[in-house]
Amino acid sequence: MDNIRMTCIAIDDEPLALRQLETYISKTPSLEFAGGFTSAVKAKEFLEGSSVDAIFVDINMPDVSGLDFVRSLSVRPIVVFTTAYSEYAVEGYKVDAIDYLLKPFSLEEFQRAAAKAVNQLNLLRKADSPVSGKEDSIYLKVDYKVVKISLSAIRYIEGMGEYLKIWTEDRDRPFVV
Repeated sequence: MDNIRMTCIAIDDEPLALRQLETYISKTPSLEFAGGFTSAVKAKEFLEGSSVDAIFVDINMPDVSGLDFVRSLSVRPIVVFTTAYSEYAVEGYKVDAIDYLLKPFSLEEFQRAAAKAVNQLNLLRKADSPVSGKEDSIYLKVDYKVVKISLSAIRYIEGMGEYLKIWTEDRDRPFVV
């Protein structure tokens, strides 16, 4: 898992369930605990001034449901629902939750969900990172020979039926492939 540390918060209106989440987070090396909240309103206030990679959130809470809370976030971290109600599972996945833990759940189940979240974060970070030095060129067959084209030199690519015109900064005419 690339030694990544993921910051997270826990939200549950039941103090004992919140304490269990905090304990499980502390026992999971890839997670860094940023805060625990007994209400979605307080968690939202926290998130207005801080960002986290993931949230572990109960669905059935008195002030705002976990589902409505997640829907209300303009920047949505990775979501894992922790709830005693299986009937909300489909709705949970409609807001792109990475996992759905049904209470009571074990440390092993929690850590499996955390591993999914860390893998998702790894994928998101790789997608956001610039192309590395080894992958800065492509090789294409042009006019019966292989040509190396630097990705940073490509100005634009124009589609023409079954062919592509690749316009680069260092040529007056395109490569046609």
